[in-house]
Amino acid sequence: MFTHSGHTLSDYLVSRSLTAGKGNGFTFAGTNSYIVLNKPWLPWIILFALVLVWGSSFILIKRGLEHFDAATVGALRVALSFVFLLPLALKRIGRISREEFGWMTLSGIIGSLIPAYLFAFAQTGLDSGTAGLLNALTPLFTLIVGYFVFRLKVRWLQVTGVLIGLAGAVGLISSSGGRSLNFNLPYASLIVLATILYAFNVNLIKSKLHKVDSISITSVTFVVPGLIASVILLTTTPIIYRLSIEPSAWYGLGYIALLAFLGTALALMAFNMLIKLTGPVFASSVTYLIPIIALMWGVVDGEFFSVRYLIWIGMILGGVLLVNYRRKIKPAKVQ
Repeated sequence: MFTHSGHTLSDYLVSRSLTAGKGNGFTFAGTNSYIVLNKPWLPWIILFALVLVWGSSFILIKRGLEHFDAATVGALRVALSFVFLLPLALKRIGRISREEFGWMTLSGIIGSLIPAYLFAFAQTGLDSGTAGLLNALTPLFTLIVGYFVFRLKVRWLQVTGVLIGLAGAVGLISSSGGRSLNFNLPYASLIVLATILYAFNVNLIKSKLHKVDSISITSVTFVVPGLIASVILLTTTPIIYRLSIEPSAWYGLGYIALLAFLGTALALMAFNMLIKLTGPVFASSVTYLIPIIALMWGVVDGEFFSVRYLIWIGMILGGVLLVNYRRKIKPAKVQ
């Protein structure tokens, strides 16, 4: 396996935070290690908050597609996120080096701009259960990309946890709702591609942007993608025309605005913080828990619930616990 001074992936990521020092006027990187050691519950709170938000994002995309086509939904989501984050970006962009800005632009393109389009187009041909299942591939690809591309050593417990969590997600989605999954290969491949891009993005953030705080990463990464999406939105989509002649289109705009603000702008700030606190594999495991929230929404809506679902949920939670498991380091005895 690839190693960094004999350390595991988790050890390496924590050590990078400890040695990052003060970068660009921030001390956030060092603070991350302090938080991990002294507030181990904080990553879990962030993780479950993200699950609640992102678990509801599929329904917002679906509602948006009732009023606009996929290209409009994808561009609108990124453009509105850019508008929400622009005040934060303007305050912080001067502190960012040219190299960091380049990495942030790449992160915004592969982590937000392209996936926004891929998911919007995919959900025109896939049901939400299949989309959730394919989205659960993200931790697996994150592990593979981190090992082979970013040369990070992976612990066997992480591999085991990823596989167990994936099996639990597959079992939960395939057995819930009383219907089989509908795989349409062309549309399914779009989400698979999005999960691969997510995997590269989370590893890139941890490896290349470890000195930058999560608010700066989130806001500045949307500068270039946001401008691109805005130009596409205003020049190639009928958004202005639809809003001017169809009053109901404003409801669709409201759904996408809510998605952009909560599911993209605020959620990505929390997600980038989670990457820094724990590492890319644990952060990406949020996708395993999303089907649980989807199932809860179904129960609230009157759908059938089976006790066997608890087995799959247990597998998911167990897998996530294994991914984040760290051996406690005993303090050395003072002679």
